[in-house]
Amino acid sequence: MLQKTALFVKGGSYDGIKIGSGSTPRGGKSAYVTDGIPFLRSQNVWNDGLKLDDVAFITSQIHKKMGATAVFSGDILLNITGASLGRAAIAPDDLKEANVSQHVTIIRCLHDELRTYLHYFLLSPHCQKIIWTRQVGMAREGLSKKILEQFEIPLPPLPEQHRIVAKIDRLMTRCDGLEKLRTEREDKRLAVHAAAIQQLLDSPEGSAWNFIRKHFGELYTVKENVAELRKAVLQLAVMGRLVPQDPNDPPAGELLKAIEAEKQRLVKADKIKKPKPLPPIKPEEVPYEPPKGWKWVRLGDLGYILGGGTPSKSKHHYWNGHIPWVSPKDMKVDYIYDCQDHISGEAVSGSSVRLIPEQALLLVVRGMILAHSFPTAITKTVVTVNQDMKALCPYFQDIQEFLLILTKGRRRDFLGLVERSTHGTCRLETYRLFSIVVGLPPLPEQHRIVAKIDRLMAICDTLERQIDAAKAKRTELLNAVTARV
Repeated sequence: MLQKTALFVKGGSYDGIKIGSGSTPRGGKSAYVTDGIPFLRSQNVWNDGLKLDDVAFITSQIHKKMGATAVFSGDILLNITGASLGRAAIAPDDLKEANVSQHVTIIRCLHDELRTYLHYFLLSPHCQKIIWTRQVGMAREGLSKKILEQFEIPLPPLPEQHRIVAKIDRLMTRCDGLEKLRTEREDKRLAVHAAAIQQLLDSPEGSAWNFIRKHFGELYTVKENVAELRKAVLQLAVMGRLVPQDPNDPPAGELLKAIEAEKQRLVKADKIKKPKPLPPIKPEEVPYEPPKGWKWVRLGDLGYILGGGTPSKSKHHYWNGHIPWVSPKDMKVDYIYDCQDHISGEAVSGSSVRLIPEQALLLVVRGMILAHSFPTAITKTVVTVNQDMKALCPYFQDIQEFLLILTKGRRRDFLGLVERSTHGTCRLETYRLFSIVVGLPPLPEQHRIVAKIDRLMAICDTLERQIDAAKAKRTELLNAVTARV
């Protein structure tokens, strides 16, 4: 029969078990050397063993002085502080000499038979709950030796311990096998989907859509595939292959005439400065044959450009006003209604900051975010921006939604313009950014593209919610099963 008993008692040992606390070598980090005796810290202790990629070392002299905290093979090491609280590992047989920091406790079983059972107990949800409930503080104090000594565990007879350990080993092996099968299945699903998407992009008249429709339920059970589908849909949209062309649509040339007329009107009314003309488009700049009715234009020909800045922080009346001051950290959404920081009207009149109207396209042009992403968004209110941003204010207000799709669908091309310095900073030079050549569809086709994108993105949103719900359901089922074991 199981009996509950104190695992650790005053004096540090009970029934063949000893507990020891780690310590810090005199001199702290300055005592570390490039080679010597491994000095194990909490980042080295993981449930599946010790990870020694970033292990520190101390000299043999310091190791001898810290003899009370020496680690032997077979010792159980338990993290007792910080986010890794509760992680435990058994020191391997090939660990000849080591020492341990004050954030790790040494649990030494004088009888080898108890070691594996005790390690599994420490990793069990039951014990982990006890550890996190009884630990003293989340910062550095962690789980004290005194509290650890009072832990109670169910201690079965030794033959039953052996049966428990053997059963856990078999089940863990099966779990490893299932995890391997799941990983292989997911990798295959990702590869098949990637091939289908590439075929879809390469061959507009091919059977990729039929394949995706046929295997929709199998392909879209992982978020990675949903993310790739979003990218493909946007790319198809800007290539003119998401919706059919209508011969009754007025060609994009008519739209360009309206855009040019509005630009001239704004210049004549002294609303904007006359922009410098961008160079004519050369044939080698055109990335692909445009669909019928489309026109190649430079992005900067579609609107006037406004920049930003940072009002003086020392002038407190410039800040905490009512005007949104957008920076890259706010560019996680497609539409800007508000943001984290605000400035006053005095800041606008007294600094280089400019008011940016509604329906403008905001673009990030500087910052580490450009190393992997190109955030764009449409303003839904009058805003200002900081110096890491630019705004493209369309001459023709009905094209901003397509411009948003355009910048997302051509994301890779925009990122190709990013300059990276030797210091790791990233920036998009204004002239290069707004000189990029883009395809402009007729206005009615733009509307059809926007409507189709909205529907498809809503489907992607639903797919991601279903994936989250299915994952939560599996977790709930697993918890229900394990609660009955």
